[in-house]
Amino acid sequence: MVDAKAPVLIVGGGTIGCGWAAAFAAAGHSVQVYDPAPETAARVDLVWQKALPVLERLGGDCAEVPPPSHIARLDHVERSVAFVQEALPERLELKKDVLAEVERHVPADAVIASSTSGLSPSDIQDALVHPERLVIGHPCNPPYLMPVVEICAGAKTSAVAMDRADAFYTGIGKTVLRLRREMPGHLVNRLQAALWREAVHLAAEGVASVEDIEKAVTKGLAARWCVTGPTAIFHLAGGDAGLAKFFDDLGPEVEKWWASLGAPRLDAKTRAALIEGVAQSPDLADAEALASLRDARVPDILNLLSGPESRNGAKHYKREEETC
Repeated sequence: MVDAKAPVLIVGGGTIGCGWAAAFAAAGHSVQVYDPAPETAARVDLVWQKALPVLERLGGDCAEVPPPSHIARLDHVERSVAFVQEALPERLELKKDVLAEVERHVPADAVIASSTSGLSPSDIQDALVHPERLVIGHPCNPPYLMPVVEICAGAKTSAVAMDRADAFYTGIGKTVLRLRREMPGHLVNRLQAALWREAVHLAAEGVASVEDIEKAVTKGLAARWCVTGPTAIFHLAGGDAGLAKFFDDLGPEVEKWWASLGAPRLDAKTRAALIEGVAQSPDLADAEALASLRDARVPDILNLLSGPESRNGAKHYKREEETC
């Protein structure tokens, strides 16, 4: 088990790394963000300040919690680090090179989790002296808000490392999805990419505007998906007889839909059409306003879904002596 207050090292001070730093700090961990770029310190603080109201709405009280700190050199890492969360850009060789260096500065039993969106854990762990301790620990963005973390083992990952990562993320209130084998893009991103592929196809073919395609998801699909997943939706569509009746009634039609789904390419023409479609929508054009809207509304949804007896925030940031 990873101690509930064990020091955590974040490797990479970008959006995901700083988001992870906020999540771990709010859960009571001492957090260092390693990144040689001097502007990282300001980014760590900025994301922490943005995360605080979100964390409070999720049930936290972070007034007395030490914020994450920035270090520019690995020889400044706390020697008792028990968990490393890598959040570098999605470049395999960069991750391998940096993690090989990081490994020399952390205890041999520290778990190393990669936030990679789709790279293979087997490939990443090849550069490590102790490859058995590397797991995938991929969050939904931003990590301080979204509860899901996907974990996956590589060919050399030990069961102990997987169990420790599972327990660690669960301990800070995350919902852990444990993949049974490696797959490019893992789980959440593959599902997301499948829907987006059809959204891109429909926009590129002029079937609907980017704005209306977005509304088809947010107004037509999202509310039910908060409670039931894609298979359960069709199980309910079958009434009392469930999925079996749905297959009888609409199975062949769904196969026809599948056969007509698009396989678009993100070529210059398609990219331009999507960028223009976003720019033309008043609800989508301002990315900063959209992120603020997300951070304002998603906590309410998560708190509603968690129910009065296990509110996500209160459970998320409970510690032995106090609640954050």
